[in-house]
Amino acid sequence: MTPASAAVPEWRAAWFAPWRAEAQALLARRSTGLPAHEAANALAWAPVRFVPQAALPAGEPYERFIFDTGQVPMREGWHDFFNALVWMRLPRAKRRLNALQAAEIARDGVRATRGPVRDAATVFDENAVLLHAPDALWQALAARRWGELFGPLRPLWGQARLLVFGHAALEKLVAPYKSITGHAWRVAPPFDAAGDLRALDDWLARDLTPERLAAKPFVPLPLLGVPGWWPGNEAPAFYDDARVFRHVRPPR
Repeated sequence: MTPASAAVPEWRAAWFAPWRAEAQALLARRSTGLPAHEAANALAWAPVRFVPQAALPAGEPYERFIFDTGQVPMREGWHDFFNALVWMRLPRAKRRLNALQAAEIARDGVRATRGPVRDAATVFDENAVLLHAPDALWQALAARRWGELFGPLRPLWGQARLLVFGHAALEKLVAPYKSITGHAWRVAPPFDAAGDLRALDDWLARDLTPERLAAKPFVPLPLLGVPGWWPGNEAPAFYDDARVFRHVRPPR
């Protein structure tokens, strides 16, 4: 892999745990000299074929090309590397997002401003964080009651399961910084973020409906604030940074 950034992922980090095995397998293939797309195809467990970026015709929408051809253009670098990993582990959800985006393009064409469904599907694809959590934890997060969420409710994080789905968010975590914020999407059934993700993939593909996406039920979650994910957040003062842990704005 020849990433655009000189940073090297810390694969032992909690956020990379669900992707670690596939990432190492892909990097091993890449180390033999194969181009990124050929290395991804060599693993042969994604429902699509990866092709070089040059295969995408000029002016052709990326999402429509994937939908029409079953081929995913892939560049060198961490961004498309992580996109390939998500295709491998959660293929049904990725297909669903692509089908929704392609349907929106077929209906509305490519506009300067995306419609609500296509916009939300793009946000999900790039930056979603899947969170299964107790009600009290989710409610505090949705209300951005940071002091409660990471103070009295901190022990409940031991019951939560969290997976970074968005490949842009995963790319940012290669060189982590405090303000990285994911778009949390609540997962109803429990799942093992470090194990078999097939049940989660099936559920998520059904949950990604146009109606739910259009409502944008995302909740901001600063990822380095997750207990156990970053040593610095063991100090309560970590959460005092209002530039990162922002409160809900009162209505005008």
